[in-house]
Amino acid sequence: MDAVSEKAIRHERWFRAVWRWHFYAGIFCVPFILWLSVTGGIYLFKPQIEGWLYAPYTHVAQPGVPMLAPEKIVAAGTAEVPGSALHKYVLPEAPDDAVQLLVGAGAEESRVWVHPQTGAVLKAVPEEDRFMRVIFRLHGELLAGDWGSALVEIAACWTIVMIVTGLFLWWPRGRKGKGLGGILWPRLGGGKRVFWRDMHAVTGLWVSIGAVFLIASGLPWAKNWGDYLKQVRVVTGTAAVRQDWSAGSVADAQARADLDKGVRAMLDEHAEHQGMTMAHVAPKGPALDRVVDKAMTLGLAAPAEVSPPTKAGGRWLVQSQAEDRTRRVSVEIGDDGAVIGSQSFGDRHWVDRAVGFGVAVHEGAWLGLLNQLVNLLVLIGLVTLAVSSVVLWWQRRPEGALGAPAAKDPLRHSWALVGLTVALGMLMPLFGITLALAIAFEVIARRTAPELSRWMGLRLSKL
Repeated sequence: MDAVSEKAIRHERWFRAVWRWHFYAGIFCVPFILWLSVTGGIYLFKPQIEGWLYAPYTHVAQPGVPMLAPEKIVAAGTAEVPGSALHKYVLPEAPDDAVQLLVGAGAEESRVWVHPQTGAVLKAVPEEDRFMRVIFRLHGELLAGDWGSALVEIAACWTIVMIVTGLFLWWPRGRKGKGLGGILWPRLGGGKRVFWRDMHAVTGLWVSIGAVFLIASGLPWAKNWGDYLKQVRVVTGTAAVRQDWSAGSVADAQARADLDKGVRAMLDEHAEHQGMTMAHVAPKGPALDRVVDKAMTLGLAAPAEVSPPTKAGGRWLVQSQAEDRTRRVSVEIGDDGAVIGSQSFGDRHWVDRAVGFGVAVHEGAWLGLLNQLVNLLVLIGLVTLAVSSVVLWWQRRPEGALGAPAAKDPLRHSWALVGLTVALGMLMPLFGITLALAIAFEVIARRTAPELSRWMGLRLSKL
């Protein structure tokens, strides 16, 4: 075989690999893209949805009627959930709003709305049963814990590969004098096939950067990649004391259980001295009152939460939980109400700032409504990509075969894209593992299952 033929064969091998990976990624990712786009689109508008859901608990106080002390509000809230202890006291955004409390027993936590003047409990609901918490878990874990998180992470990584390989395959070559139709906008007069092909390609061009950013900024939430990041940070000495984003439902439940254990250890002695039973327990009144009064003067971005100490000599922690993480501030306060220290977003390590900024943009919180609408357009684009890919496959599928695209006119530098994909496999371990399994499956199928190989569109002859 001459050198020219060998070079052409190598080009075709790489090109076929790129095509197959794009096709496989599409097959696997389409249902996940649709699922994540719908749940993510709902979660984007969390502030508006929760504002509507919980409007009945705002502006409930009557003018001229004195407010209850925080200790009495907490006593009413913990009494509503037998056996619970205060986990967090949420500062009301407006002086006449109901006070929200997070109370819990072990890893179970409930949110309670208490009237600030009468102490009446207006609403109580398990925290993980709230509508937006369910959407959050559906989006990140499919309500399946660590296994669901792993599936979402694999789908996210393969979606990045699908976008990158799609751009490489689509990139316009040799189009002099053909205009920008089919590149920047779809051609409407070329029939159904051209229309759907252009919808797929043009949409992919416009949403690619935004989609890759949304996917990459969501990876720190994923269980496996998040653990990978933590290990890298430990090795490099950049680990954070407190991580400002969810590490998954299992880790979050453990954090709640640890908080509850520490709070109860601090409350036992006080409960015994007061002759209280453990039906409900609340922090020592005067300290709580002083801390809440001080916290109300700090001007933290809402919502701000007050957490009691969890160890002897510990401090009260007041944290802004603003949707825009760049506005978050944490303040430590002593029992006497004095500020001991604080940490703003700018004080965090650059890794935490980068992830926090990415999370804020991912959730549509950085620039308010504009951020939400831009993200929504990206999600609509991803849905369009997914739907158009299914239509294209259905239109072109051969009878009796899966329909992987045939190799035509191998493109230069396909080997570079293969190298980039392998590098992504090392950067994203779960993707690397599934990629290795896919390659191994292809090799075994070629050698042992010719009919399956033909159905998959694999070349049986050695190249």
